Amino acid sequence: MKRITLVACLALAALAARAEDPPLTLGEALRRAVERSTLVAAQDAAIDASRHMAVSARQLPDPVLKVGVQNVPVSGADRFTAGGDFMTMRQVGVTQEITREGKRELRAERYRLEARKSQAERRDVIATLQRNAALAWIDGYYATAVSRLVDEQAAAARLEAEGAEAAYRAGRGAEADVFAARGALAALEDRAAEAHRREATARIGLARWIGPRADAPLAGPPPIEAVGDRHHESHIESHPMIEALARQEDIASTEARLAQANATPDWSVELMYSVRGSAFSDMVSVGLSVPLPWDRANRQDQEVAAKLALASQVRALREDAVRAHAAEIQAARTEWESDRERLARYEKELVPLAQERAAATLAGYRGGRASLAETLAARRNEMEVRTQAVQLEREAARAWAQLDFLVPDESSLPPGLDLGGGEGSR
Repeated sequence: MKRITLVACLALAALAARAEDPPLTLGEALRRAVERSTLVAAQDAAIDASRHMAVSARQLPDPVLKVGVQNVPVSGADRFTAGGDFMTMRQVGVTQEITREGKRELRAERYRLEARKSQAERRDVIATLQRNAALAWIDGYYATAVSRLVDEQAAAARLEAEGAEAAYRAGRGAEADVFAARGALAALEDRAAEAHRREATARIGLARWIGPRADAPLAGPPPIEAVGDRHHESHIESHPMIEALARQEDIASTEARLAQANATPDWSVELMYSVRGSAFSDMVSVGLSVPLPWDRANRQDQEVAAKLALASQVRALREDAVRAHAAEIQAARTEWESDRERLARYEKELVPLAQERAAATLAGYRGGRASLAETLAARRNEMEVRTQAVQLEREAARAWAQLDFLVPDESSLPPGLDLGGGEGSR
């Protein structure tokens, strides 16, 4: 009994400490989850990298500097000299590959599409962070609600146990009623300890996403009455994961077009200046190099076919993801609507009936028309119904969160952060 009392005191002290903090709203939890995450910064870096690569890919290759000595004699009187023989030349030159503009534009387009894909993935990261933070906040909110409900019932059971003991000492009650009241109190205190443990676990889960503010009291309840139109099946294409797959499909198609462009080789031009001995004239050379795709059927055509196959693969994956996402939305909406209907039934019928039954049985016990066992049974039934109502509301809230945060909530973004792929004016 002393141990249970100590646990209760610690729980009350924790609640008192939390009461000093301003309440933590769901919107604040979402903002803090995005602020604390390094995944958004990682996606920003990926977007920047692709944008820089798009600029680089648009340029011509660097020219190649060539320096050398040609036709050095290795025998005779002029062996190993650079100016004695008329054929010996000291050369300096430059070679430039002339990559066609269309090919360079395709390379740049590939990286621009990569940046757009990273932007979609960034939106998916934000949506996932907000969804996980919302679920953790909901678990903490309803774990606290259940904990307070059990504490309330335990306090009432404690008064009933004291009343049963007083009645037994005064000769107006039976000893069996004392044992029944004590048993009910012990069961509720055990249940309270379990509820406090679940609340502490839920707070730890919330701290995973938002940090120390998870210990603050939670302001609620969550707005589970409605979800936005953006979560309708007709808006599936706007889902970040589907958008990322669409951009990946564009990338694969661009790579196939680039492979087709690579089948036509690029030319290289070369300018060489050759210096001979003082008795001989200097020379200038101009050259042109062209790769010869002599085995095109087994090389270039195979690469094009491979890129086209990859594009078909990504297209099939995107179509499957669209179907899976549509089913996910329908399932979440069905669960959310069903839980709300059941919750309305609990609030209008089951909970009031259980409370009225408990109140009537308690009045009968005080008037000598009902036994303590009947009173305790009515109270247990009331607590079970109220607990089930809280748990059902929690399930409805979780279904709402799963549905409402499939895409990012722009109203809960940290200041300066946007969904376009960066902070501020980026």
